[in-house]
Amino acid sequence: MGHKNRAAVLGTGQTRYVAKRSDVTMAGMVREAIDAALIDSKVSLDDIDAIVIGKAPDLFEGSMMPELAMAEAIGAVGKRLIRVHTAGSVGGSTANVAASLVFAGVHKRVLAVAWEKQSESNAMWALSIPVPFTKPVGAGAGGFFAPHVRSYIRQSGAPEHIGAMVAAKDRRNGALNPLAHLHQPDQSVEKVMSSQMLWDPIRYDETCPSSDGACAVVIGDEQVADDAVAAGNPVAWIHATAMRTEPLSFAHRNVVSPQAGRDAAAALWKAGGISNPLDEIDVAEIYVPFSWFEPMWLENLGFAAEGQGWKLTESGDTEIGGRIPLNASGGVLSSNPIGASGMIRFAEAAIQVMGKAGDHQVDGARKALGHAYGGGSQYFSMWLVGADKPLH
Repeated sequence: MGHKNRAAVLGTGQTRYVAKRSDVTMAGMVREAIDAALIDSKVSLDDIDAIVIGKAPDLFEGSMMPELAMAEAIGAVGKRLIRVHTAGSVGGSTANVAASLVFAGVHKRVLAVAWEKQSESNAMWALSIPVPFTKPVGAGAGGFFAPHVRSYIRQSGAPEHIGAMVAAKDRRNGALNPLAHLHQPDQSVEKVMSSQMLWDPIRYDETCPSSDGACAVVIGDEQVADDAVAAGNPVAWIHATAMRTEPLSFAHRNVVSPQAGRDAAAALWKAGGISNPLDEIDVAEIYVPFSWFEPMWLENLGFAAEGQGWKLTESGDTEIGGRIPLNASGGVLSSNPIGASGMIRFAEAAIQVMGKAGDHQVDGARKALGHAYGGGSQYFSMWLVGADKPLH
């Protein structure tokens, strides 16, 4: 980790994720998450030294640099305000930037918040704008990623029902989470397999929804965290963080298991003292907007050997109660306010080790992974959190 200071998540806050929040402005929706995080952390806005915000491209809502117009509403007047942008991974990157300010000893308490109000635009077609010197896809994210999935299936020999197993699991998990956008407790592999094919091999029920919502986390330094624990309030210690990026397009790029993702995971495990993530990580929240990315990221993150990730899914090891429970909250397949989706993964990892996950709590969760990716699978951000204070 390379830091002399320790940092911990003091608390988290999320809105309910829905298709359209017509009852609030963008600032009002963001403030809901902020207020919830402050209450959970038992701190006031006056205690916050800096605010780090993140969202996906401004084109998604058609409001340029909304953080400036929203500064007063979110309590940023007179405080350091930093905006982060790393495409779909931005929620995770925002949490990591906030953590870095505490690790560096710059601030004692930092608020990170990320959001998206997709109902005010159309993210699918916002993603399809012409890019100079690049052939436009014209099919949104699903059309872009479908060839990557086909490559994975061809290389790994995974049977066609694996994606449906992931989708059914995450939707059932989402039904346990009162904040999730989609509640489908009776979802099954058969129902998913019978849904419409959108981008071969990605079916309708194997895709994420378009959600409005916001997520916030409060991060404090070691003294602040120790005081919280002494007062009986659990925290999630941040054991390690990692971010890596690679170009979108270059010769021989591995789009099935991008180098940046493998490098980020290796750096995270090394910094966190993890030698075998499959045995040492109790629960993981990974960014799976299309169901086939579960086995792909299991391999990219080092939980499984190349071509073997789908076997963890098929065996039930990624279910709640399995060897490595993935997306107990329902994941991106159940809620997807794009700019916030990465931070939700990070927050849910923290919630698990704090023992606050309610009906989707994984028993005995002591170490958890939060993971996000973005763009054309070229931006990666991750953090490792634990119930116990790190030794280093």
